[in-house]
Formats: sequence, C-alpha cells, structure tokens
Amino acid sequence: MWSPRPLGSMAGTGWPDMQRLAGKRALVTGGIRGIGLATARAFRDEGAHVVVADLRVDGFAEAGLQALAMDVATQAGIEAGFAAALGQLGGIDILVNNAGVYDLAPIVEVTRASYDKLFAVNVAGTLFTLQAAAKTMIAQGTGGKIINLASQAGRRGEPLGAVYCATKAAVISLTQSAGLNLISHGINVNAIAPGVIESDMWDHVDALFARTEGLAIGEKKRQVAAGVPFGRFGRAEEVAHMAVFLASDAAQYVVGQTYGVDGGNWMA
Repeated sequence: MWSPRPLGSMAGTGWPDMQRLAGKRALVTGGIRGIGLATARAFRDEGAHVVVADLRVDGFAEAGLQALAMDVATQAGIEAGFAAALGQLGGIDILVNNAGVYDLAPIVEVTRASYDKLFAVNVAGTLFTLQAAAKTMIAQGTGGKIINLASQAGRRGEPLGAVYCATKAAVISLTQSAGLNLISHGINVNAIAPGVIESDMWDHVDALFARTEGLAIGEKKRQVAAGVPFGRFGRAEEVAHMAVFLASDAAQYVVGQTYGVDGGNWMA
C-alpha cells in the first residue's frame, strides 16, 4: 500500500551532488529525437534506467538507453509496446508521454484523416499509455510519476492549427482529471507545455507554414523566434530540466499542473 513520504525526507540531500532519479525505471515515448531524447538523456544522467519508445527505432543507438518500437496510435500498439517496456524495465516508476504529431490547415481545409491521426496519437495515445502505466503503478503499490507533453498551443487558438491546439488542450484537461483521480494511489500526473523548441518537429512545422503561407524555408522560424520574449527558440534540454523536476521527489506535492517552458510566450 502506498503511503506519502514524510515531508522532511528531502532535507539535507544536497541535490547538486546526487542523482535525483537513482534507481527509477522510466519509459519515454517519442524518445529517439527532440524533447523525448533530451528527456531520456537527462533521466539517464540522473540515475534512472530508461527505455525510449518510438514508431521506428531502427539504427537508434545511445549509451545507457534501451529502445523499442511502439505505435501509440492503436490500442494493440500501446499494449504490445508497454508490455515490451515492462519486460526491459521490470516495472515502471516514471512515464513521459511525449509521442505527438502535428499538422496545420485552415478550418475549411481540415481533413478527417488529419483530424483522426492527430487525436489518435496526441490524445488517445496519451490517455491509454497513461492508463497502462497507472494500472502497473497501482499494482506495484509504490506510486509513480506521469508527465504528459502538452503545448502552449493547448492554451490558445491558432488560425491554422485548430486541430493540433484542440489535441493539446485535451492533454491539459486530461492531466487535470488523471491527476485528481490517481493521486490517492501516490501517482502524480502533471504536464509540460513547451513553447517553440528547436527540434525536428519545428523544422516540419516551418515547412508546413512555408507551403501554406508561401514563405521561404526558415522564414517562419525567424518570425516566431523574434516574437518570443526571451528572444530565441527554446532548447530541448530546457524542457528536459522541467521533466526531471516533475519526475523527482521534489514534485511530490504537485498534482494536475501544466508548466509552461516557453520563454514567456504564455502567462498561465
């Protein structure tokens, strides 16, 4: 039976000299590039045993990380991938729901196929991977940490990103509900809402804007970066720092929250 750790248990730990996730078992979906890979590396460096999952992992090689193929767009893919992850980890203490896809179009051009894909991965994939992890954590009886990747896009509408924004708003809402439902089992569910982060995904986004708005490749990134109060795109490692905090004992009393890592783009 899970019971809360005493409030004073963090005293005198000397964080700079310790591994905050020592011995923890973590699964990071969408973990072979970008924010997912930066998070997996940060967890590894903090002492966790980490498995990264992605749609395709052929050729992936990173010291200290294990990898497996997992399709979060289908229930069968989630169940098979999660079972494989448990086989490698022997249990789970931390889940990072990072797998996600992006598309954009004016409202009158949104297709059912694009809508279905974004909701299948970004919402259903998040929910049912979270569910699989929560069931295992409850059975283990030792609590756990679940971190969902939302987005600043989930806090506002965007002219060409209606469906993506809706999926990330759903992730924020899901995080709140799951956080309230699971904390009685010692499972903290929280989310991170990155702003514009230098990554393969933003290269894809830039290309979509170039096609849709008739811009040169790189021009949308330049425009967006100029509008960030901090003055630049974020780095994947900066999001990973927040993930380490939320996965650590320091976040024991944090429940159902979504933290912006966006250089001041959005004030929650």
